[in-house]
Amino acid sequence: MSKININLPDGTSKQFESGVTSMQIAQSISEGLARNVLSAKVNGAVWDANREIEADATLNLLTWNDEEGKSTMWHSSAHLMAEALESLYPGIKFAIGPPIESGFYYDIDFMEYEFSEADLPKIEKKMIELARMKNVFERKYVSKPDAIKYFEEKSDQYKRELIQDLEDGEITFYTQGGFTDLCRGPHIPHTGFIKAVKLLSVAGAYWRGDENNPMLTRIYGITFPKQAELDDYLQLLEEAKKRDHRKLGKELELFTFDDDVGPGLPLWLPKGAFLIEQLEQLAKTTERKAGYQRVKTPHIAKENLYITSGHLPYYKDSMFPPMQMDGSTYYLKSMNCPHHHKLFDALPKSYKDLPVRFAEYGTCYRYEKSGELFGLMRVRALQMNDAHIYCTKDQFAQEFRAVNDMYLKYFKIFGIDKYIMRFSTHSPEKLGKKYVDNPKLWKETEDMVRKVLIESGIPYKEVADEAAFYGPKIDVQIYSVIGREFTLATNQVDFAQPLSFNLTFTNQNNESEHPIVIHRAPLGTHERFIGFLIEHYAGKFPLWLSPEQVRILPISEKFNEGCKNILQSLENYDIRASLDDRGEKIGKKIRDAEMAKVPYMLIIGEKELDEGIVSIRKQGEGDQGSKSVKEFAEFIQQDVNEIMSI
Repeated sequence: MSKININLPDGTSKQFESGVTSMQIAQSISEGLARNVLSAKVNGAVWDANREIEADATLNLLTWNDEEGKSTMWHSSAHLMAEALESLYPGIKFAIGPPIESGFYYDIDFMEYEFSEADLPKIEKKMIELARMKNVFERKYVSKPDAIKYFEEKSDQYKRELIQDLEDGEITFYTQGGFTDLCRGPHIPHTGFIKAVKLLSVAGAYWRGDENNPMLTRIYGITFPKQAELDDYLQLLEEAKKRDHRKLGKELELFTFDDDVGPGLPLWLPKGAFLIEQLEQLAKTTERKAGYQRVKTPHIAKENLYITSGHLPYYKDSMFPPMQMDGSTYYLKSMNCPHHHKLFDALPKSYKDLPVRFAEYGTCYRYEKSGELFGLMRVRALQMNDAHIYCTKDQFAQEFRAVNDMYLKYFKIFGIDKYIMRFSTHSPEKLGKKYVDNPKLWKETEDMVRKVLIESGIPYKEVADEAAFYGPKIDVQIYSVIGREFTLATNQVDFAQPLSFNLTFTNQNNESEHPIVIHRAPLGTHERFIGFLIEHYAGKFPLWLSPEQVRILPISEKFNEGCKNILQSLENYDIRASLDDRGEKIGKKIRDAEMAKVPYMLIIGEKELDEGIVSIRKQGEGDQGSKSVKEFAEFIQQDVNEIMSI
């Protein structure tokens, strides 16, 4: 046997016999480490810990503390659930069962069986029973004809259809216990790592997301290596349910959806529209100070614009179908950048004009599959806090850093304490397919972004094969107060479209040169960001953002007229106030204001009107004492100004 070199994360290199597994390497380091290894990253690709390594490699051992380790366990848990289901419901058919951000799901055709959420506990019990057997996940290459034959014998049309799309020689099966599945892997060493199971919900899902295909049953679940971790997660889940933006959005009268309008097309009620206007005003003020110029572009464009930009070849599945008009093909706008490139090209530019920063609140339309729509988080019409910066190479670092600094400012304003920049690079093997084929510019721009991130000291993680088709990008991952992760925004480098659109400026040598383009959207889309804010604040928006800052509550109807004067005074101070002049008892008025999450309530009776004061009640905190109307108004203004001056 020949020797191979294994490079470890601490910079050391060790020699092993060719054919060694990651698990054996872990055991050579520490038995304690080996007991926790779920999978391994070999030369950047995640492998089974029991898969043989036959050449020199860089190795990272993955545990539950690594995202890829969790993902491996959840992938294996989907297979374990399928094994349990097959034993309980013989003859059912399986579609796909991937890991997701938190847990896993499997799409199943239950055939003639009746199935509901009431059946989940017995499946959980069976999964734990199978997990305790510590069955090994065994990987096996299968020829395409043999793979098709195997699933023909099981009458599983879903797996057969998947196999038709695969290349012969690249097909693998995984077997654990008595269950075999078509799968690329990787998987955990054996089922015994799965100690705690919870199946969370049941939903419908069209096969391959196509409404013309059969409706399957999708079962969502999650697993953990310890019961205590599952208990903590379920507690967090209960808190998340209370903060669900779909539930609170309805209760707080922010937005609605309507079948006659169409799925994924939100309708903003007055309070929700106010949130949009506040965010837009914040962004406009911030961007004006940063030297951005506002532009406007139409909602549709000719096909050729998106062919030139490269979006049609790479992005067509996410665009609405074309429209034929006047002998030309048009598409609904799914991104603003090609339009902005035309604006840049409309007038000649010299190096003295750069950087040029175009900003727009453009509405874009993207055809998300119906099964992927989710409240405000995945919609088909989205209002984007978009901008494009055209700069020289020498200006790039400063401009890219300034965009990141803008993110940090917004984090302070919104009380976002935990975040990370996800730096996505390309995959050299996919040049010309998934990515623009220009290795030189890929390396150059990725190096430029990496250097800015390192010099700025911003926390980031680098992820291969997730770049935009035209260049490297940063996705901004933020965490709500209960630890839920959201993708807020993006900061992308584009070296391709300046070439395809032949965007140029005259440099100092009086020569034509292509600019670098930075695509950025610090507040992302209003839809996704407001969805995040609803959950982050549990609907209790900060004073500056709240559509209704103050509600005046007269103790009885005879004080309504006096309260109207207070309302007028507050409005003169630009405070958003309302008057509850219903003939209800004060207790009900307070409860209703609390439920509406109005930050401040003013309780007004005879004493308050006689003495020219207001009795103040804060949402969720109760009595705050009394002030004059002027003192209260100035207090509100000071609170708002402190945030807006960040």
